[in-house]
Amino acid sequence: MSKPMPPLITLEEHFLSEAIGDTPQYVEQFKHVPSVKDKLHDLGPLRLSEMEKGRVSLQIISHGPALPSVSQAHAANSQLHAAVQKNPTRFARFAGFAVLPMGHPSEAAQELRRCIKDLGFVGALVDNHANGTYYDGTAYLPFWKEAESLDVPIYLHPTWPTAQAVDMLYTGNFTPGAGTSMGSSGFGWHSDTALHILRLYASGLFDACPKLKVIIGHMGEMLPFQLERICFLSGPRWGDIERKFRQVWDENIWITVSGMFSLSPFACTIRNTKVDHILYSVDYPFAKNEAGLQFMEELRGSGLVGEEEFEMIAYKNAESLLGVKAPARG
Repeated sequence: MSKPMPPLITLEEHFLSEAIGDTPQYVEQFKHVPSVKDKLHDLGPLRLSEMEKGRVSLQIISHGPALPSVSQAHAANSQLHAAVQKNPTRFARFAGFAVLPMGHPSEAAQELRRCIKDLGFVGALVDNHANGTYYDGTAYLPFWKEAESLDVPIYLHPTWPTAQAVDMLYTGNFTPGAGTSMGSSGFGWHSDTALHILRLYASGLFDACPKLKVIIGHMGEMLPFQLERICFLSGPRWGDIERKFRQVWDENIWITVSGMFSLSPFACTIRNTKVDHILYSVDYPFAKNEAGLQFMEELRGSGLVGEEEFEMIAYKNAESLLGVKAPARG
């Protein structure tokens, strides 16, 4: 008889708020996958029923890619907080990651503090750039210090390329659809997020904030495949950096498997990434909960991890990192 699946915690699971609404990129996507719209806008019965299909015990909900104003972020977080509060604490099925106005670094830090201290959120999920501005500049250092002080992780999530990037990289002798895919979930989202991690490292951020916690999704956004090469090449020419990239990877970066339901990249990841820094996630509703469950069943039987390591990935690492507790399943 097969063992029952342990609790599953997922933490790259999205919604769209009333305040921010449907951006043009989403409107285009809804034309091709109309069911996604209802799932993104729901914070109740539909979401819970979809979680049951993948035996998800606890979902950490975050806003889909968007660059909100200060007032929009405040309203979106308040909406999510209200949805989380609908369940009694000991039976809670939802927790929250804040959406932040990353185009305004000081206000982003303030909203992060409000969400953690007043709303009980467990971290934040932010777009990978703010209209082409990455977060390695000095203006963002107080934001990162605030996250370190609050002892909560920042999930750095892919977002749409800028118009300049589209013209330079994703327009060519191929269909516009191919370019859109290359620039987003087909490749560009992941490579750009990986580059952002390297920018943060090269800026000395992890020396300035040695206890900072950063999460990246999609099996590490290509970085595990390149990890040994990055560690080898990120030497003195990168600047006077005290904490080397290997140490930062081991101590400051957590990764989720979100939407990458294949054993081949996982086999690479488990060989060079500490198991207590690997977490399960789905990327709902862009990926299906039941597809994630199938991956976890395959992983359990693959021999790549033992049962204790499997349970760490399934829920224990998330409990430790986020300070949450997966509700027991019947």
